[in-house]
Amino acid sequence: MTASERNRSPDFFEEHTLDPVRTATRAAAASPQPKKKAGFYLTEALLARFNRRFHEMKLAGLPIENKSDLLEISLGFALDDLDRGENSRLLQTLHKTRANSG
Repeated sequence: MTASERNRSPDFFEEHTLDPVRTATRAAAASPQPKKKAGFYLTEALLARFNRRFHEMKLAGLPIENKSDLLEISLGFALDDLDRGENSRLLQTLHKTRANSG
């Protein structure tokens, strides 16, 4: 690159430049929501199953970044199910478990 190429004035009519108005007025990139560490006790069997499934997903090339992401998505599905009320599979399982243990 020559000195004249390095020091050339910008061409304000170039087609591939950034639009200054669009750049200044576009929405800011979404920042990730803050996260807080949570600790829960799980059976060894469930934890092993979770870890195995996570590694299978990684090996299959699925777009899962880490175990926290997988757990967060799974917990979201579980909470959505609970929102279904009497039709919730989780609630039905809890009722069956309580009936069998009582």
